[in-house]
Amino acid sequence: MTRLAVVGLGYWGPNIARNIDAMEDVELAWVADSDPRRLERGFGAARTTDSLDELLADDALDGVLLATPVPTHAQLAIRVLGAGKHCFVEKPLAQSVAEAQAAVATAERAERILMVGHLLEYHPGVRKLREIAASGELGEVRYIYTNRLNLGQLRADENALWSLGAHDVSVVLALAGEEPFELDARGECYMRPGIEDVVFAYLRFPSGITAHLHLSWLDPHKERRLTVVGSQRMATFDDMVLERKLTIYDKGFDESTDSWGEYITRSGDVTSPRIPNAEPLRLECEHFVHCIRSGEQPSSDGRSGLRVVRVLEGLQRALEASRR
Repeated sequence: MTRLAVVGLGYWGPNIARNIDAMEDVELAWVADSDPRRLERGFGAARTTDSLDELLADDALDGVLLATPVPTHAQLAIRVLGAGKHCFVEKPLAQSVAEAQAAVATAERAERILMVGHLLEYHPGVRKLREIAASGELGEVRYIYTNRLNLGQLRADENALWSLGAHDVSVVLALAGEEPFELDARGECYMRPGIEDVVFAYLRFPSGITAHLHLSWLDPHKERRLTVVGSQRMATFDDMVLERKLTIYDKGFDESTDSWGEYITRSGDVTSPRIPNAEPLRLECEHFVHCIRSGEQPSSDGRSGLRVVRVLEGLQRALEASRR
């Protein structure tokens, strides 16, 4: 039996607690939040507390899942790991590279699992897309672009880049298999001074791959779409559709056999591979438990989270420079 605790019962924490409580051979031993009203909702037989210290004093507790506000992620993860518990922390791992490095170092010293909740990496559609791209079916990946848009909740403690961009940056890095050497970003603060509601980000990679991110919570469309353009084929993952979440387009340019150096467009079949209907959050939670039991490093481990924060911090610097 793996005993776990969930800390933070705001918007996302109850979803994590629900998944943990439903897993076999896993006990949701504790739930914690600083707001006592959130503890009244009831989470089965789990003990409740508003004190992280009380929770960490439980020697039989194996791990803690943090779903607290973003500014607290790194400091709380360090406390959890320092207490000898395995730690899952929602994205992003930290708000600075220095904080992320400190969390990774603490996990390595404690020899405990540190996993970052880059949920999109566990989506069956994204997993299939990565598999297809790695197989060479798309040819050489040339560029990637994402739209993550909505008329969404305004935030006071993070801008659209940090709130929305962590999802897409993690997947773009996984698809590219490398870190970018050039970062640029532009954004505008329409609703609250100093907090960008809309961000356009650009990444260039050593291999020649480029990526463009459109992030906004001030938009008439709700989109969660990622497109990969390859030299042979192209693919789109669209999380807003119920079916055909992943579509492969046999489109591109072929060199003409009649005239050297000229190209003709190719527009072939459009296919949609079968995607398992599994909840990404459930898969993510199961992966955390598996890593605790096996000692394996998570696919979105602390170093993966650090790479994402490094990109976000670089894009944030570009945003701030563009304001001048």
